[in-house]
Formats: sequence, structure tokens, C-alpha cells
Amino acid sequence: MNATRLIRPAAPLLVVLPALVFLPVLLSLPGQIHGGGWDLIGQFAWAALTPSLDPLVLQSLLNGLAVTIGMALLGWALSLVLGLGLGLVSSRLLWRTLTGTALPADLIRRLLALPRSIHELIWGLLLLQLIGQRPAVAVVAIALPYGALVARVLSDLLDALPTANLAGLRAAGAPAPAALLTALGPPLLPGVVSYGGYRLECALRSATLLGVFGLGGLGNELLLTLQSLEFHELWSGLWLLLAVMLSLETVIGILRRRWSMPGRFGLAGERSGGGSVGRRGREILLTLTLLLPTLVVVARALAVDPSTLLHWQPLPPLAPQGWATALALPWPRLVADTLVLTLLAAGLAVGGAPLLLLLVAPWPWGRRLLQLLWALGRLWPPPLTALLLLFVLQPGVVAAALALGFHNLGILGRLLLEGSEAAGPEVEQGLLCGGSGPRLALLYGRFSGLARSYLAYGAYRADVILRETVVVGLVAGSGLGSQLRESLSAFAWDQLALLLAVYALLTLVGEDLSDRGRQRLLGTA
Repeated sequence: MNATRLIRPAAPLLVVLPALVFLPVLLSLPGQIHGGGWDLIGQFAWAALTPSLDPLVLQSLLNGLAVTIGMALLGWALSLVLGLGLGLVSSRLLWRTLTGTALPADLIRRLLALPRSIHELIWGLLLLQLIGQRPAVAVVAIALPYGALVARVLSDLLDALPTANLAGLRAAGAPAPAALLTALGPPLLPGVVSYGGYRLECALRSATLLGVFGLGGLGNELLLTLQSLEFHELWSGLWLLLAVMLSLETVIGILRRRWSMPGRFGLAGERSGGGSVGRRGREILLTLTLLLPTLVVVARALAVDPSTLLHWQPLPPLAPQGWATALALPWPRLVADTLVLTLLAAGLAVGGAPLLLLLVAPWPWGRRLLQLLWALGRLWPPPLTALLLLFVLQPGVVAAALALGFHNLGILGRLLLEGSEAAGPEVEQGLLCGGSGPRLALLYGRFSGLARSYLAYGAYRADVILRETVVVGLVAGSGLGSQLRESLSAFAWDQLALLLAVYALLTLVGEDLSDRGRQRLLGTA
């Protein structure tokens, strides 16, 4: 026991421990590099400063951006409707209140784990094969996994709420539905608003990603410009997407702070709290009232017709060998590559954010540069990053891990920066006044308090990265994603069925391990 405590790292060092994964990645890079595309990388970097301003190019990009925003908005709205309904029927608290048993909730939760475990890109590619290139395909591909994710979060939020008010209303004779709405509705609203806003940001990234794989929108424009090496046009689209992404994040942040706060008048305004809650309710109701006709207009503009989902193309017959060919695939290698890719990408993202912040700590401009880099990482679809890396790297796990790590680094970097700013500067300033350097002051003054919560979110992000391995695997030729591409192109439905089953099993196991890791980190905080 004493020996274990001696080698346990201090809390501030926990956030940089995942950065140890940089060592094997850097050691393997010399064997992965080829000299064919360094000139193209230079042209790509220079084009960022000289994007195309051709009116025809900008018009095409704006049209693609409008389609992407429309698909994201419709998919997000449908996912919220599905998630709210499924979240309520999968809440243990609601079933116990209404029927006295939580068994139906447990069954529904297990069923919802299947659509949640399959990435929206897989849904999109499958629906594309079955239905064809229809606008409704991208909307449904976003809504299915997102709806299951929203349902999981909503049911967890419901089950975690205190039940004293509910018990009091039930004891007073209030009917169960009315008691549930009155006691749980107001405290549940901030969490729903916050998570719903986050899901809208994710939906915009997913819509862009689906466009890269043939479902239209700006993603398709970006892919075509990259494949034709028109880097100036590519950066025009990226800067437009970045402007929309940052604007969306700003608006959602404002609304989240406005609607999620219990009151805006401090302790002196306890009597005004009810008015504040009522005002928030009226503002949310007005926003929903304006959102509904907007969704109708967007659906008509994109020609989204739900009835097209009922017309499936006939599946080709199975190969004469039956399931023997699917069972003969190199499953151990495919699974091992997927797991290694997940660990490498998670380590690069989770450990890279604090490491980079420590490196630039002495320079005030360094943090601004990192913010720009991380914003680009969030909006840049991982398959396009993988294609860019293939100019200078061999296809494989390393190229895929770098592409996936860069995307998630943008998300985790933003989270860590917001957390460190919210921690307050008092301890850091005290350490600086005491003679500590800026890096040590940042490490022990800010990272120390948020180490476990940051790693807990990193554990959740590792679960998301496992789902996203299929995205870069399709391009970089690694893991289950590489085999998925071959099976789709060959219409091998037996292989696809087994691939989806293995992938779903991996993600469900990863989700369980992620939950256990978060509980352990937060439970020992």
C-alpha cells in the first residue's frame, strides 16, 4: 500500500500523463514519412493566408454551407424530439413513480444502446446504399444516434434529480403525471438546454462530415477542392465554416448562461427568482415558437421528404460462400488496430491540450494561437485531415491517430481552457509572486484543481473516439473502418452485418469502461 502511494502521481501531473503517448508516435514517424507531398503541404499552409475570393467560388461554397446548416438543424431538431420522448420512457424514476417498477426502463436503455453505438457516418452510408442520395438520409443519419444519446443523458439527468418535492406532491394527493412535471420540470430544464446546445454544435460537424462522404453540402465542396488540390478554394470554405462555427458557439454560450442560471440577481434577489424563472420559460417558449416555422421552411428548401425513406432499393444476393467469407476476415488484426488507434488518438488529444498550454504559458500570444488552432481542429473533418496527412505519411494507424487526435484536441483544448479560466487566477498569481515560473504556476495553480474532472471528460471522449475510428479508418486504411469501406464497395452484406455487430460490441464495452473510469476519477476527487 505504501509503495503504491509512493509512485502515485500528484494531481497536477495527472493531466499530462496521457501525453506520454507522444513518445511511441514520434518514434514511429520516421518509418511512416515519405517525401512525395511536402510541396503540397507548403501550398496548403500558404493558401490559408490567401483564400479564393472568386464570386463563383464563394457562391458555390455559400450554397453548400446553407445545405449543411439546414441538414444539421433538421437532424438536431429531430434528435431532440426523439431524445426527449425516449429519455422519458427510459427513466427509472418515471417508471417507478407511475408503475412501481423500473424494469421497463432498463429494457429500453439496453435497446437504445444499439443505435447509440453506431456512428452517424455508418448510418449515413448504410442509408445511402439502401435509399439513395436523398436529403432525408443525412437528417435521419444524424437524428438516430443523436436521439439515443440525448435519451441517455436526459434519463440520467432525471434519475439524478432529488425526489423530495416529488414525494411531497404525491403524498398530498397530486396525480403522478402532474407531480412529475411540477417537481422535475424546472430543475431539469437547465441541463436539457445546455446539452441541447452542445448537440447543435456537434450536428453541424456531423453534417459537414456526412457531406465529405457524398451526402451533399459544404463537406462535399471541401472534399472536391482538396482532391483537385485547389487549396485557395478549400480555405475559403474552411474560413466560412469557422465563422459559422464560432458564431454558433457564441450564441449558444450566451443562451446557455442566460437560461441555465437559477437567477441573475444574486442573494438579494431571492424574491425575484420566480420572475427570472418565468422570464426564462417565456423566452424558451418564444424561441421554440420561432424555431418550428424555420424548420418547415428549411425542410421545404432542402426538399426533405420523409416518404422517401420507405422506398428501399433491393439488396444484392449474398455470395455463394455464404457467411464463410465474412467469418474468415482477419478479425483479431482489425479489432487490435481499432483499439490501438483509439488509445493513440485519445492520448494525443487528452494529453496534448495541457501540454501545449504549458509550452506557450510564458507568451500571451501563444494562447490566442492555440485557440485558433483548436477551432480549426474542431471544424476540420477528420477524413480531410487524414487525406492531407497521406500526402506525407503512409496509410495506417499513425496517420489515422494523428487525424483523429487533432480533431478531438480542438474539443478538449477548448474545454480545458474554459475550465482553467473558470478556476480563478488567485493560486496561480500567488505562485508567480512567490517566484515560480509561468509553467509551474499554471500546472499547480490551475490544472491541480481540475485534473480529475478533466480526465473524467477525457474518459468520455475516449469512448467517442472509439466510435469515430470508423471515420478515419475509411480513409487512412486502418481498423474496422478500412474493412467497412471494402465491404460497402463490394455490397457484401454478410460482412457488413458482422462488422456492425463487432463495432457495436466494442463501443458498448468502451462505453461501460468509460463510465467506470469517470466514476472512479470523480468518486476519488
